[in-house]
Amino acid sequence: MSLNPSKVAPEPEPEREAGQGPGSEAQGPGPEAGSGPPAGPGPEPEPPSAEGQDWEPERGQKPGPSAEPSPGPEAPPPPPASRSENLRAPRPRCHTNCLEAPLSRAFQRLGRKVGAHPWIFLLLPLALTAVLGTGLMYLPRDGEEDLEEQYTPIGSPAKAERRFVQTHFTANDSLIFSISRKSTEVPYASVLVVSNTETLLEPDILEEISKVDDAVQALTVTQDNGTQIPYSEVCTKNQGSCVPPNPLLFAWKRNKGLNLRTITFPIYSLAGQIVSLANILGGTVLGESMGPSQLLLQAKAMRLQYYLETGEGEENERSKAWMIHFLMKVGSLEESLALKKIQVVYFSSLSRQLEFEATSMTVVPLFHLAYLLIILFAIVSCYRCDCVRNKMWVAVFGVISTALAVVSGFGLMLYVGVPFVLIVANSPFLILGVGVDDMFIMISAWQKTSLTDSISERMSDVYSKVAVSITITTVTNVLAFYTGIMTSFRSVQYFCIYTGTTLLFCYFYSITCFGACMALDGKREGVCLRWLKKPETPNQECSSLKKSCCLPGSSLQDECEADIHPMNLFFRDYFGPFLTSTKAKICVVLLYASYIITSLYGCFRVEEGLDLRNLASDDSYITPYFNVEEEHFSTYGPRVMVIITEALDYWDKDARQKLEKCLADFENSEYVDENLTEFWLREYVKYMENLRQDINDKTAFLSNIPTFLMDFPLFAYDINITSSQEIVCSRAFVQTMGISSSTSRKLMLLQFRDMAEKCEVPLMVYNSAFIYFDQFSAIVENTVRNVIVASAAMFIVSLLLIPHPLCSLWVTFAIASVIVGVTGFMAFWNVNLDSISMINLVICIGFSFDFSAHISYAFVSSSEPSGNRKAIEALYLLGYPVLQSAVSTIIGVCVLSAAKAYIFRTFFKIMFLVMVFGAAHGLIFIPVFLTFF
Repeated sequence: MSLNPSKVAPEPEPEREAGQGPGSEAQGPGPEAGSGPPAGPGPEPEPPSAEGQDWEPERGQKPGPSAEPSPGPEAPPPPPASRSENLRAPRPRCHTNCLEAPLSRAFQRLGRKVGAHPWIFLLLPLALTAVLGTGLMYLPRDGEEDLEEQYTPIGSPAKAERRFVQTHFTANDSLIFSISRKSTEVPYASVLVVSNTETLLEPDILEEISKVDDAVQALTVTQDNGTQIPYSEVCTKNQGSCVPPNPLLFAWKRNKGLNLRTITFPIYSLAGQIVSLANILGGTVLGESMGPSQLLLQAKAMRLQYYLETGEGEENERSKAWMIHFLMKVGSLEESLALKKIQVVYFSSLSRQLEFEATSMTVVPLFHLAYLLIILFAIVSCYRCDCVRNKMWVAVFGVISTALAVVSGFGLMLYVGVPFVLIVANSPFLILGVGVDDMFIMISAWQKTSLTDSISERMSDVYSKVAVSITITTVTNVLAFYTGIMTSFRSVQYFCIYTGTTLLFCYFYSITCFGACMALDGKREGVCLRWLKKPETPNQECSSLKKSCCLPGSSLQDECEADIHPMNLFFRDYFGPFLTSTKAKICVVLLYASYIITSLYGCFRVEEGLDLRNLASDDSYITPYFNVEEEHFSTYGPRVMVIITEALDYWDKDARQKLEKCLADFENSEYVDENLTEFWLREYVKYMENLRQDINDKTAFLSNIPTFLMDFPLFAYDINITSSQEIVCSRAFVQTMGISSSTSRKLMLLQFRDMAEKCEVPLMVYNSAFIYFDQFSAIVENTVRNVIVASAAMFIVSLLLIPHPLCSLWVTFAIASVIVGVTGFMAFWNVNLDSISMINLVICIGFSFDFSAHISYAFVSSSEPSGNRKAIEALYLLGYPVLQSAVSTIIGVCVLSAAKAYIFRTFFKIMFLVMVFGAAHGLIFIPVFLTFF
């Protein structure tokens, strides 16, 4: 956002002396540099209220001739003290000439060249856009977005743990399949069956579930070349047969006389084999204890999990083709099978990817709507009721130049190979809202110039006055985005690179392409003005036409007359005096106290991490699946590997005791079911005791391992033993429970790693889900680091361009206050702290700076004698620009509120909070608080 008093109409200046040439402005920085009046012929001195503000308020002054407005109810404030009084009583000032004056002079020269050669500055950016726009052909259309790569932390501990598991434990499970021993997610199709009655442990309900199972296993996909792929060819096999999707259902189908009243949970002895029913049955009601388990009285839901083969190339493609066919057909099973007693929801390991990519298409129509709304807002903001000053079509081109910046920025990034991820689709909405702000400030500065000056002179004047304003807002916003590159989430990095670069193009096109458009429109103004000044003819129709062009007056307005916007008068005459009254100040203090207390409370309630169901649209089949899983299968979590990472003397009693102590610590955790621990060493000790072998003897210990693994072949995947009989590493498994929320998952992960680190035996914990769990602990660290770095950058910028210590402190205070407010209210609006919302918190810093810096500097630079008068003057100069900037950005993103995807709605919610809280600080809190100091 570009907030600048040149958007408003400040007090008019005295007219230029007769005979002054247009080249007089080129003599040094002049008033813009705050260096006092120029020597020799030139403009009369400006009012001190403008002269005393080296930066923002001064750029709102009109250098050209102006007419004093007639007194009346809408007259500007009373004139300030005379120049002689100012000379007798100079007030302290903060000089910014070291940066402002050179920048202003450079822009002044650029403006003169743009005014002299508008077609060059118009056509060259268009040609550049045409060239860079060809980069859009690299926009991914059918490419798959790697969710793990983009939305999990770079270099997370879980990724290192996965590499260790893949290196030290065999992945060849062709004979015996065990999902808990896999280091990565196995392709699968999943069906959750929910009974319409209290329990599904009834033969008639199991019969319907059996129909569903048979229908799924009968699915066959026919490829384009005619090849058929049945389930039996792509299923994961266990000793040559497909792994049963549910062991209990499999046992019942083989023996329908199975006694369903004697099933125990979570451990069930099935045909002499111990089976874990955790995560297989859900919504359970348990009865009396029976050893480590309890009698299962009711089960509301059942999971059917169809694991598919993994491999290289063709195997993966065949599995993928069958999963896609599964997703197309399984939705109609409930109707085709005439299921009366159960409900079916479904999912696959491919679903997140497919649904995530599908959500990007839902925002294309919204982008068109946002573009239309921004154009309408620009037209309304820049419309004037006379044909000379009307900038309606210039405003339309300003929106077009912002779109050109999007095309150029995105094309350049695609050319250099920056990946385009889904959340980058949010960027154009934000850029449309923010990019038009420079347009508003330039149009407003143009309206303050004299119609009688040459185009080059007017453009030079406009550019010299907007130089610092549009530069500082561009620098702060781009810095805020580029600090996001420091994050450990690649999706955030790419979003920040795309948006920051596109904002630079917005800045470049504003001072070239859009400036050229203004210069060409200035020529139209001259033609229109000459036509309106022609002597009246007896032709009444022509006279009426001229009068209609000069609405709302009946005659042509003076081309040198100052134009004060009604909203500025509202802030000066009504809102400012009301806000600075004693009663209003008390209310504002109480309001802020309520705001900050509520925000702090919300900060402690905000959830962390990205819920995977939010990657899909609201009407996706993923949502009911996750809802059922959360309701009925949330008791148990994943089985976690506890890995002994180094060689250990397992036959040594002391070593075993140390290991058992550490394992007992895991089992005593509130996140672990101690009855479901699986450890080869415990079974081996029992095995050796049955053989009456000395477990403490190294030779006996090592010599009996081969026969033990023949009797318990599954444990062969848990022991890495070399040919020289050295056990390099091994692993146990613990069953997690009670980790349905992101907070509990983070605490569980941190607790497990802490226990592994404190153990005397070198341990490591791992499960493939930890790849995603790591975001819960990384997101807060990344957010805090990015906010601190970006805030520090904003503070440095404020010191350089606004070198007033009090002003810099208030800017920092406003940034912190807005961040706390946005973070706290995220919890009340059901927005998690994840990689998506972290982007918006970084954005929040740049916008908070824009809102607060200009208001606070206008206050401290004011020449008014009292704090209340200073606040009123600051609101008069900047109240409407703050409001206008907030509204334009909200309009740009408001269409995302209608999106069906969480990602886009979250972007709208946080941007809305940023704009509302930022504007509230700039218009309410900061002006009141400044009057207290």
